[in-house]
Amino acid sequence: MFIDSHAHLDMPQFEDDLSDILHRARQHGVEAIITVGTNLKQSQRAAEIARAHREVYATVGIHPHDASECSPSALDRLRKLASRPKVVALGEMGLDFYRNLSPPEVQAEAFRQQIRLARDIAKPIVVHDRDAHRHVLQILREERAEEVGGVLHCFSGDMPMAKQCVDMDFLISIPGSITFKNSARLRNVALQLPLDRLTIETDSPFLAPIPFRGKRNEPSYIRYIADRIAKIRKIPMEELAEQLARNTRQVFGLPSSR
Repeated sequence: MFIDSHAHLDMPQFEDDLSDILHRARQHGVEAIITVGTNLKQSQRAAEIARAHREVYATVGIHPHDASECSPSALDRLRKLASRPKVVALGEMGLDFYRNLSPPEVQAEAFRQQIRLARDIAKPIVVHDRDAHRHVLQILREERAEEVGGVLHCFSGDMPMAKQCVDMDFLISIPGSITFKNSARLRNVALQLPLDRLTIETDSPFLAPIPFRGKRNEPSYIRYIADRIAKIRKIPMEELAEQLARNTRQVFGLPSSR
């Protein structure tokens, strides 16, 4: 059984066939899906989807692209959403210096404010990091993010960065890009990190693994990511899937598998 630690079931790409998407996921051994909010509207939607579907849990947060939304009233709204029974974390939050859709200083302040909220309500965090490795690590340290831990989503750093994140009680999340030919650095991380420090994600509807690259991604494709890691580590798929699911349940406080 697999857990998809990061998907976006609230996105418009799933509006017309979400029930079919979830049915296919169950057929392919996906026992739980974390659907991740990216702004107030989408976080509300994520929480509603989680409430409506047994296997779905939600996170609520403000993505760096929407960092200007992170006002005191928005943080209060996140606090209320985070109190819902199936909301398991805050995020995704962080820094994106690749697209820079929000000014870097605005991104940084929104990131800090959400970490402080997470510490206040004792929830783990889901961190977005694109072309901002050094700055992300600095903010995580300065804001004492190790007090809540969480997941480094769609990890794109190197092994030294992964070790620093693990030292702060974060899981490293491996996406579908590990199936791409140019993923040597990510394959190295997946091989060398202790297995109990890894999780996997689809980031649906984005970043579909081979053989679906360029198409809409969905949680049922998580098995292709797990299969690639199992082959890299030369262990049985069942052993890998069991440990990764255990890691994900632990970090998000999910119930044990049925």
